Amino acid sequence: MAIHPTAVVDRHAELDPTVEIGAFAVIGPKVRIGARTRVGPHAVIEGDTTIGEGNVIFQFAAVGAIPQDLKYAGEATRLVIGDANQIREFATVHIGTAGGGGVTRVGNHCLLMANSHVAHDVQLADGCILANSAALAGHVAVEDRVTFGGLSAVHQFTRIGRLAFISGGAMVTQDVPPYVTVQGDRAEVVGINTVGLTRAHFSNEQQSRVKDAFKILYRSKLGFREAIAHVRAEHGGTEEIDHLVAFLENSERGIAR
Repeated sequence: MAIHPTAVVDRHAELDPTVEIGAFAVIGPKVRIGARTRVGPHAVIEGDTTIGEGNVIFQFAAVGAIPQDLKYAGEATRLVIGDANQIREFATVHIGTAGGGGVTRVGNHCLLMANSHVAHDVQLADGCILANSAALAGHVAVEDRVTFGGLSAVHQFTRIGRLAFISGGAMVTQDVPPYVTVQGDRAEVVGINTVGLTRAHFSNEQQSRVKDAFKILYRSKLGFREAIAHVRAEHGGTEEIDHLVAFLENSERGIAR
């Protein structure tokens, strides 16, 4: 195990023998780190934090600190991070709260760029990218392969659908459906994330169905509930549209328009 002699690693921490810890890093007593994960100089990992395999946590990152929530009273909560993530300089990821389920989760293959923030009880799925200074407030739920532009922010309890693109500087206060691009303050849907769909290997037929659903939802004169029913009638029974319809029907905050 390659631990720099100036690092402070609590004797109760559980580290795989292949873990690397840089100079002046601090590892707390309830931390568990999986194989081939590297922790950079001056990074701090604390709290009840479990980190998977093949992650890179860069210098000055702060992982597993208590929530920035005045209701938090020291209850036992956790942070769980998956495999092959990159957490860049000065990024912050916090443990959960009892009122939010008790666990903050980061999936696999995510990139949290410098100064990005993942708050308490966030559920961040696989393949997501948070550009510089992007911020997710408490209880936000993000599906797979969502990209957040620099300086964007998401209001607490908001959901972001898979393969959505949040433009730089966007302020998101309502649920963002799968497959779309939003921008502005307050963020509005401006089109389909065609680049994301292509990179996700959506076929021409799948992309055509998504675009048609978008036209029904956002370009027709139908009421939103009526438009959802029309989308289901036209394209229901396909995985990508069934997922879209279910996301829309389960919204509690309302859908970005």
